[in-house]
Amino acid sequence: MAGLNQTPSGERVHIGFFGRRNAGKSSVVNAVTGQEVAVVSDVKGTTTDPVTKSMEILPLGPVVVIDTPGFDDSGSLGELRVERTRRILEKTDIAVLIVDSTEGMKQCDLELLALFDERKLPYVIVMNKSDLGEKAGEKNAAAWGVISGDGKESGFKAPVVKTSAVTGEGIEELKNTIAALKPAEKEIPLVSDKIKEGDIVLLVVPIDKAAPKGRLILPQQQTIRDIIDAGASAVVVRDSELAETLERLGPSARPALVITDSQVFGKVDKIVPPEIPLTSFSILMARHKGLLEEAVRGIAAIKKLKDGDKVLIAEGCTHHRQCGDIGRDKIPKWISDFTGKDIQFEMTSGGGYPSDLTDYALVVHCGGCMLNEREVGYRVKSASVQSVPITNYGTLIAHVHGILARSIGIFPELEYNRDEGDEQ
Repeated sequence: MAGLNQTPSGERVHIGFFGRRNAGKSSVVNAVTGQEVAVVSDVKGTTTDPVTKSMEILPLGPVVVIDTPGFDDSGSLGELRVERTRRILEKTDIAVLIVDSTEGMKQCDLELLALFDERKLPYVIVMNKSDLGEKAGEKNAAAWGVISGDGKESGFKAPVVKTSAVTGEGIEELKNTIAALKPAEKEIPLVSDKIKEGDIVLLVVPIDKAAPKGRLILPQQQTIRDIIDAGASAVVVRDSELAETLERLGPSARPALVITDSQVFGKVDKIVPPEIPLTSFSILMARHKGLLEEAVRGIAAIKKLKDGDKVLIAEGCTHHRQCGDIGRDKIPKWISDFTGKDIQFEMTSGGGYPSDLTDYALVVHCGGCMLNEREVGYRVKSASVQSVPITNYGTLIAHVHGILARSIGIFPELEYNRDEGDEQ
C-alpha cells in the first residue's frame, strides 16, 4: 500500500507557472524542481498542454507543479490552450508569472495578473533570462508599475525575483519566495476533532469486485491516519463481519463512531445501534474539502426533480469503470428509484467539470479526495453562482436511505431542514 507513504495530490500545494510563449516557463520549472519535468525548446508553443508533476521541493515539501501553455497562444487551437490555462487557475494555490526580462511585461502578462488578483491568488513575478541583459525589460516593467524600489515589491503587491534558468541565478531565492507564499495548513481535519484519545473507531470497508486489489481507497487510508494521529484506535472490518465485530467488542469497548463506505450505508445503519454515531468516508471527505455544508443544503433539490431533468454526476478522479460503478450505475439508479422520475444523467471525471451548469437541475459530486480544496471551492462556487444545487455522493446516498439526519449528527453546526425529508 505505497499510497500510505505518499501525500495525496489533493493535499499538496499546487504551484502553477504561467506566462507568454517562450518566456522560459518550462526552463524555470525544470530549474526549480531539479528535474526535466517539462520539454524545453526555442520554438514558441512547445508546451501544448498543462504538464503536471507531484514531487517534493525544499523548503516547500510535497507539491504539485503545473507548467502551462503560453497564454498568448493564437489560432483556434491556441484558444483551447488558453482556456485550459484558465482552468488550471481554479486549482492553483500559488501562481508564478514568468516574464521574459529582455522584453518586459506585455498585455497578456497584465491579464494574467488581473486573473490572479480576481481569484485572490498569492503570486510571484519572475523576471527571467537575466543572463541575456534586462535593462530594456526592467524599464518596460517599471513603466507598467510592476517593479519599484529595490525590485522586491511591485505595484501588484507581489514579490519580484530576477532569475536565469541557464545560470541558476535567483532560483533558490525563487523557491524561498514561493515557500513564503504557501497557504496555511488546512484547519478542517477528517475526523480527529470528533473523537478523543483512546476511542475506538470502527471502519466498515466492503470488499467487492470494484474495490482496488491489495489496497484501500484514498479516503479510507487518510481516515485511518487521522484516527491514529488523534491517539484513537481504528478497527477495520468488512460489512459482512460488522455485526460479529460489534458483538465481540461488547458494551465495554463500544465504538465512539462507526464510519462506513457510503455504498453499504443502508445495511450498516440497520446493524449499528442508534446510540452509536454513524457517518461515511464520503461525508467526512466532503467536510474536509469544504463541500459538506453546500451538499446538505443542496439535497433538498432531490424532491423537486421532474421528468426530463438533467443531473450531472461529477468525479474528481479518473478510473476504470466496471459494472456496478457507483457514479455511472448505482447513484443514477438510487436517484431514479427514489424520485420515480425519468431523469437524464451525464457524467464527468477528472478535470472535465463543465463551466456552464445551467442545463442541470442538480450536480452530484464525489467526496473530492483527488482534488485540492481550491478546486472543490471553485466547483461549489460555480454551481452557486449559476443557481444550480450541488450535493455529494455520501450525502445523497444517506438521504435516499432515509438516514441523512443520523449520518451528519456528529456535525451539529450544520443547518439541516428535516422537513425536506429523509424519513421514509
